[in-house]
This record gives sequence, structure tokens and C-alpha cells, in this order.
Amino acid sequence: MAFYQYKARTIEGKAVSGTVEAPTQQIASQLLHKKQLIVLSLRKSSGVGGGLSNVVTLKKVKFSDVVNFTRQLSTMVTAGLSLPDALEILRTQTKNPVFAEVLGDLEQHIVGGGNLADGLSKYSQHFFPIYIALVRAGESSGTLDTVLSRLAETMETQQEFRSKVSGAMVYPIIILVGMAAVIMIMMTVVVPKLTSLYTDMNLTLPGTTRLLIAISNFFVHFWWLMIAAAAGGVFAFKKWYKTPPGEYTVDSLILRLPLFGELQKKIILVEFTRTLAMLITAGIHILDGLRVLQGSLGNVLFRNAVSDITKKVEKGFSLGESFSQHEVFPPIVSQMMKVGEETGKLDETLTKLSVYFQNESEHLVRGLTTAMEPMIMVFLGLGVGFIVISVITPIYSLTSAIK
Repeated sequence: MAFYQYKARTIEGKAVSGTVEAPTQQIASQLLHKKQLIVLSLRKSSGVGGGLSNVVTLKKVKFSDVVNFTRQLSTMVTAGLSLPDALEILRTQTKNPVFAEVLGDLEQHIVGGGNLADGLSKYSQHFFPIYIALVRAGESSGTLDTVLSRLAETMETQQEFRSKVSGAMVYPIIILVGMAAVIMIMMTVVVPKLTSLYTDMNLTLPGTTRLLIAISNFFVHFWWLMIAAAAGGVFAFKKWYKTPPGEYTVDSLILRLPLFGELQKKIILVEFTRTLAMLITAGIHILDGLRVLQGSLGNVLFRNAVSDITKKVEKGFSLGESFSQHEVFPPIVSQMMKVGEETGKLDETLTKLSVYFQNESEHLVRGLTTAMEPMIMVFLGLGVGFIVISVITPIYSLTSAIK
């Protein structure tokens, strides 16, 4: 397949341009004539991806765009609409110009004789590998409508779950940002004015007040150093995290954190069990499903565990036995895997597991936010108390001296 850039006119006389994918220039011209276009110029594109604008790879397509696209495409395919027609309708309806360009190129790819999975694989930054693998399985088995419907349901559930988790974190984040802003204002504006007042009165300042003044002076004179240190620290951390030892250390530490670690673990288990169930339901072999899933897991400990499990299953070990040998997977996973293998309903068992872990995650989120609120208030109270004591004590001493 090659890409050809064209300039043409519609029957109404409107000028249009774009790219078309076809084996030869003659077939490309025929494809354009079938779309009732009068070809003015047609030349082979030298760029990879059919001359598609670089903006597609630079700008981000939101997860919600992909979710809506999957649901709408599923509905149209189930209704009997052809893929090119469905993609053309979706392209004209989407409000994201970047995604519209992607859909336009997918349409040309399919019109040129390609399949949907190969077209999606060109945009792996927007469509994750599991999505592409499921679409490929659906096209191969002739059940694309069913696969798209299940994929849409799973992604909608995933989107709702992510919204619940991120929404629960909004309040603590707002409080912490507000606290940081108040501290900056106190240290750079309020405390320096009080410092000059105490200096004019030649007061003997208590230790807490001297400490507060020292912190304030550091904020006032070395704010640039704090910003530089923070930026440098973030950059160095990211570089170190990209190394195998750094990634392993950080991911291990995250899973050991109180509450946060358990929540992170449950979230990964929700995604893992739900997606593996969907892959098996679509007819993908368990080994292929595990290999695809391995790269999508966001924690190196889970990736290493799945890699080892895949090798064991390939050698003939059972899933339940293989999962039981890794601590990152709780015992319930291996037990349910054994039940699924014995009953021949592994996909249903995994779906029930994902629901179980999702409920556990939601309970943890509620418990975490409930626990964080008093902790933040205690911390805020200690900080305010320290500032109040440091500011009022010298004034109280001055008042006592005057009496």
C-alpha cells in the first residue's frame, strides 16, 4: 500500500484535498472517482503516514474521544453500516480536529483495501495495543460488532472508575494548594513586616519567633533557589525513574505506602482482570492476552510477575498455580483462576474479580479521603498555631514590660 496526495473538486465545484491509500496510482484515482470527486492532481506521497499532518502526532486525543468513538462505531456497525460510511459520519461529527484527521485517514485506509486494525496501529499513541488486538480479533472472527460493543462497555466502566478516583482526590489537593499559597504569603509579606516592627522596638525575641524570621528570610532572599532546586529535583527524579533500578525502587515503594499503596494495587488489579476477561471473551489465546497486557501495566513488579506467569503457562503450568507464586497478586486471584480453569468459564470469573476489586478500590478511596481530611486539618492547625505563637509572644512580652 502507498499513500497518494490529491487535489480534486466535488460535483458542486468545491475544492478538496487530502490523502488516499491504494496499491497503485490508478486504483487511487478509481477510489476518488467512486467518491464522486473530479481529480485535478494525484501524486505519491513521500512522507510516512500518507502525508498526514504532523499535528496528529503532536496533539493529544482524549480518552473520552476514543470512548465515544468506540460506542458510536459499535452502534453503526451493529446497525449494518459499512466501516467507511461510519467513519465518514463520525469524522464530520467530532469536535476534535486532530481526531477528525485521524478518522479521515482511517477511512481512506479502509477504502484502499486495508483493515481497521492495521489503520489503528498507525496511531498507537491514541489507540492502546489492547484496543488494536481486540479489533484485529473481531475482524478475523467476523464479530467486530460484538467486540466493539464489549470494548465500549469496558472503556465506559473504566472511564467512570477513573473519574471516581480522581474526583475523590480533588478536595485534598485543593486544600494542600491553598495551604502552600497561604504559607508563601505569610513568609514573604506578613512576617517581614512584623520583623521590621520587632527590630525597631529592640525586643528580645523567643526561639520560635527567631525560627519563623529565619524561615521568612530564606523565602524572601532564596525563593529562586527553592524553585531551581525543585525543578532540578523533578528532572533528576524523572531521569533516575527511567532506569531499571529507579523504576523498581519507586514502584516497590509505592505499593508499600499505607492506604495509597493498597489503592494503587487494587486499581492495577481492576484493569488487569477486566481487560484479560475481555481479551479471552474476544477469542484471544490466554498467552497472547498475557503478553499484550504485560506492556500496559503501570508497575514494573506486576509486569515482571506477568512475564514470569506467561513463561510458566507456556511450559504447561496452570494459571492458578502460576499466579499463586507471586505476592503482588492476592490469594483470591489464584483461587478464582483455578475455579475458572476447572469450570471452563475463565472470562466470567475474571469479570467477577474485576467487579470485586473495583468495589474494594471505591471503599479504599472513600476511606482515604475520610482519613486525609482530619490529617490535613491537624497539620494546618499545627502550622497556624506555630505562626500565631511566634507572632503574639513578642507582643505579649512588650505589653507585660509596659505594665
